[in-house]
Amino acid sequence: MKKVIRLQSYRQSLRDLAAIVAKDNPRAAAKLRINVDDQVTQLADPNFPRKMGRIQGTFELVAHPNYIVILEETAKTVTALLVVHARQKYP
Repeated sequence: MKKVIRLQSYRQSLRDLAAIVAKDNPRAAAKLRINVDDQVTQLADPNFPRKMGRIQGTFELVAHPNYIVILEETAKTVTALLVVHARQKYP
């Protein structure tokens, strides 16, 4: 099992995402935040699905049809860098 690290940029982008969703539906925002973070936790399992990232050296977790977690991965760690909207121009 790999160690999962959550950078401050990931934590802040997840909070920002939840705040936007909460304007219309606070319950959905809380569920979304928990769901995304639970999937990040599951990345400790090397068999949990992720795909090659758009930036060399990164991976992406499609945590929700609208939201992607940007990751870096080494032999021992998975680092969650950022959560972005699927339609957001990235990089």
